[in-house]
Amino acid sequence: MTISAARSPELAELLGLQPTGVIRWGLGRTRTMLHAVGRPHMAFRSLHVGGTNGKGSVAAMLASVLGVAGRRVGLYTSPHLLDFRERIRIDGFPVDDALLSAAARRLRPEAEAVRGTFFETATALAFLCFAEAGVEFVVAEVGLGGRLDATNVLLPEIAAITNVAWDHADYLGNTLAAIAREKAGIVKPGVPLVLGRLDPEAGRVVRRHAEGVGAPLLQLGYDAAVRRIRIGREYTEFGYMGPDADRPIQLRCPLLGAHQAWNAGLAALALESLPNEYRPTADEIGLGVAGVRWPGRLQIERRRDRTWVLDVAHNLVAVEALAQSLTSLDLETPLALVVAILGDKPWPEMLPPLLALADISIFTVAPSSPSDRWWDAAAVAETVSTYPVEVIVDFEAALERAAEVAATVVVTGSNHTVGDAMKLLDIPVGLPGGRRAG
Repeated sequence: MTISAARSPELAELLGLQPTGVIRWGLGRTRTMLHAVGRPHMAFRSLHVGGTNGKGSVAAMLASVLGVAGRRVGLYTSPHLLDFRERIRIDGFPVDDALLSAAARRLRPEAEAVRGTFFETATALAFLCFAEAGVEFVVAEVGLGGRLDATNVLLPEIAAITNVAWDHADYLGNTLAAIAREKAGIVKPGVPLVLGRLDPEAGRVVRRHAEGVGAPLLQLGYDAAVRRIRIGREYTEFGYMGPDADRPIQLRCPLLGAHQAWNAGLAALALESLPNEYRPTADEIGLGVAGVRWPGRLQIERRRDRTWVLDVAHNLVAVEALAQSLTSLDLETPLALVVAILGDKPWPEMLPPLLALADISIFTVAPSSPSDRWWDAAAVAETVSTYPVEVIVDFEAALERAAEVAATVVVTGSNHTVGDAMKLLDIPVGLPGGRRAG
C-alpha cells in the first residue's frame, strides 16, 4: 500500500521506522508521543468506534452527519485502499500534504525515541494533524481490538461497538468472550456506550463491563430499531426508530446491504446520544447518511463493458454479509469471482458462501499484500472439488480473465485485493461528502 513518498518524503521516513506488521501492545508509546507534541488528542471532542465488522462504515457515517450539521470533522480509519492519506480526512478531504509533512517532521524524533509501531505512529500523526487543523470533532476507528489499541488514548463523547465476531484470534483471544473483553476495553466511566447487534455471549460480556465501569448503555434492537429494509442497486432504504421517537424516520444510504442499514442505525443512535448542544437533527442525520461515501464496500462500478462489484470482506461475517447482499441484487450473469485472501485468514470457512454464487471463481494474489501473508492459491484450489475454479496468480491477468468470461465480476478477499483492483480499473477512491482523493 502506498505511503505517499512522492508527495511527502517526511511521511515515508516517519512510517518507515517500523514495518507495518509489527504489533506491540500498550498505550504508553502512543501517549508519550502525544504528550511530547502538546497533547493534540485533548484538543477536540471525539467519537470512538470499535467492533469486528462495520466500524469503518459507522465511522464514515458519523463523520458525514457531523459535517452536514456544520461541524469541522476529522475522520481517522484504517487500513487504506490506495493512499495513506485516506486514513486522515478533514471535512471529507484527505489531509493536506503540507500539513501532513509538517506533522511528520515534528513527530519523527518522538517516534524514534519510543520506537513506535506503524499504527501507533500513524495514530499520533493523525491526532496531531487534526489538532493543527482545528477540527471540532474526530471520529476514530479502532485499529485492532480496543483495550490496548493506540486509539484508546481518547476520552470520547460516545463509544460505539458494532459487533463482536471471530477475527484476529491470535491477538485477541481464542474465545468470543475473550475477544469481547478486548473490544469492551474502549468503554470508559461515564461515557455513553452504544451497541449494535451482538452475539448473546459477547453481549453479556460487554454489558457487564459497561455496568462495572459506570458507562450508560443503549443497544440497537432494544433501545432503538431498524425497520423494513429495502435493498436496491443504488441505495439501501429503511426506517430508524430512535429511543425517544414516536415514529421512525426514513433513511436512504448509498452503501448497499442489510448490514449497512444496521450500521446506519447504530450511527444514528450514537449521534442521538451526544449532549444536546452537539446532537444533530433528524434532517441532518438523513442528509448525512444519504451523503456518506465509503469505498470498497459492495461498491458497484461499470468498467470495460462489465459490472464490477468490489468488497473488502476479509473474515467470515463480512463474507456472509456480502453473499447475502449479492443474492438481493439483480446482477447480470454469468458471474465471476476474483478472490485473494490473506493466508492467515480462515479461508476454508470464507470461500463456500462465495463459491456457491459464482459461475466461475478465480484464485489469485493481491500484489500489494505482504508476501509473508500470501495464500497458496494453487493449494487452496486443490481443496475445492464442487465448484469451477481457476488459479491465475498474476492479479491483472486474473481480472482480464474474469472480464472475458463474465458479465459481472465480484472482487473480494481483503483491502489489498480491492485496492489493487481499483488501481487497475482506474476507480478513484470516493470520500465522504462525495469528494474524491486527488
